[in-house]
Amino acid sequence: MNAVVSPPASPIAVLIVDDEAPARARLRDVLADIATELPNEVVAEAENGLVALGMIAAHKVDVALVDIRMPTMDGIEFARHLSQLEKPPAVIFVTAYDAYAVQAFELSALDYLLKPVRFTRLLAALRKLPQQPSLSKAQLARLPQAARSHLSCHERGRLLLIPVAAIIYLKADLKYVTVRTREREFLVDESLTHLEEEYRDLFVRLHRSVLVARDAIIGFARSGADDADTQWQAMLRDVAERLPVSRRQWPLVKSLVRRSGV
Repeated sequence: MNAVVSPPASPIAVLIVDDEAPARARLRDVLADIATELPNEVVAEAENGLVALGMIAAHKVDVALVDIRMPTMDGIEFARHLSQLEKPPAVIFVTAYDAYAVQAFELSALDYLLKPVRFTRLLAALRKLPQQPSLSKAQLARLPQAARSHLSCHERGRLLLIPVAAIIYLKADLKYVTVRTREREFLVDESLTHLEEEYRDLFVRLHRSVLVARDAIIGFARSGADDADTQWQAMLRDVAERLPVSRRQWPLVKSLVRRSGV
């Protein structure tokens, strides 16, 4: 009786994300060195998280090797956007900052590689992939992070990125938040309170369910509604819609925008 021969496993599809070309080249070389023990293929490279998200949409990726500190979009923000996907690739962070990485990643039970990346360490990390769960939002929230440059939403099977600089206002809507830009609205699965904390220097609360970009306010008008709690409305750049300002928030909103010259 002939023995049944299992077909060879497909190579691991790898995305390399690092803003430094020599660092990407180093990872390619080490991946080539371990290919005889663990077949792999570099399907794409990116110089920052924003470009990498586009690569995820264009390629099948099993694992992303991601630098932490990068311009435009860093590695942690990239991973936070990936968590919006139904089946995100695994993420292994790569960093030159031992003191920065070790405590954070061990606390969150995520793997990381220290530069320069070693053969044995990369091989051990990649061998965890079949058992390695996707990054959870709770894990990512425990990592050191700066304010995101983009928000993201999952719409009709696509991951859409919304530049924070383009947002005019954020409005709580049941379990979602409506994000308004000049062009259109988006729904994001976020907490308005958390967004206020993350972007307190960019947005101001008009009332309990709305944050508006400070630089989007171009003036105020008396409210025509018979509502004692909202005597004023904020006029906004690029959209005709006016947003009510609660009596409680009015002194703060007025003082903040006056400082900015409105």
